[in-house]
Amino acid sequence: MLEYIKMILLKVSFSKKLFEKELRKALHHIQPADLLGFKTWCYQQFARLYRRVLKRVFIQHSPLPRLAA
Repeated sequence: MLEYIKMILLKVSFSKKLFEKELRKALHHIQPADLLGFKTWCYQQFARLYRRVLKRVFIQHSPLPRLAA
């Protein structure tokens, strides 16, 4: 699944709007164990074009830290 997601992002990277849409969808399918590696790959591949999109999407997707009770 991860390789398929990467292929899709590479194919839609010509369009900022489509790239962001597919990135958001991808994050719903990524296993938690693969998330860090996927994020690193995304920044390596797309930071030059879409750094702001990556930052916004990954921040919104990150779970909020829980406060100790």
